[in-house]
Amino acid sequence: MSSSHTPDMADITGMDPAAVAAAPQVHAVYVYEAPVRLWHWVNALAITVLAATGYFIGAPLPSMPGEASDHFLMGYIRFTHFATGYVLAIGLLGRAYWALVGNHHARELFTLPITRAAYWREVFSMLAWYAFLRPRPNQYVGHNPAARLAMFFGYLLLTIFMICTGFALYSEGEGVGSWQDIAFGWVIPLIGSSQQVHSLHRLGMWALVIFVMLHVYAAIREDIMGRQSIVSTMISGVRTFKD
Repeated sequence: MSSSHTPDMADITGMDPAAVAAAPQVHAVYVYEAPVRLWHWVNALAITVLAATGYFIGAPLPSMPGEASDHFLMGYIRFTHFATGYVLAIGLLGRAYWALVGNHHARELFTLPITRAAYWREVFSMLAWYAFLRPRPNQYVGHNPAARLAMFFGYLLLTIFMICTGFALYSEGEGVGSWQDIAFGWVIPLIGSSQQVHSLHRLGMWALVIFVMLHVYAAIREDIMGRQSIVSTMISGVRTFKD
């Protein structure tokens, strides 16, 4: 007489229930809304284009052969730079609007709880993590406190400076009385001269490039070592926590 055997979960799925129960759990939280994610990637592309075209505006390519009337290379570079500058500026205005109407994570770029001692403790804790002085970082649903500080000073204020100085320089070509001159013409006399504004604008470009490099490094490092999603979160909007 043959004995009957009722298949268990391991027989059906090939998984050991005990191993599944002991495995690290992955938790997911919806963080970044679609407008924030769209702005992030458009902004990243705009900064890349602005840095590349701005570099060549300050250090032009060698002279092209033939008649000058046959070439408009620098004209195209300048047009691309100016048009992308508008994209950056309008995008930041849209991002500020969404900080007012979006979820509380959308406001983190524009606010810093600098009066809270607990915030600064978390900042120094994360700096210790970035310096390889801690084995594990704390986990945060939104930006971690150190990243939030870097985003405010290294991106937001610097980008506002770049927009103001960029449109101030642009206003010289548009002429007195243009809206660029009315809105940003005060920047040049405030700083001193057009050449000084040019120099500071170019230094700002390099500062923004350095910020982007550190930002990308920290995001990828956190994805690998921090046990929480960073890069994919800015694609899907969902942050996952492992362990």
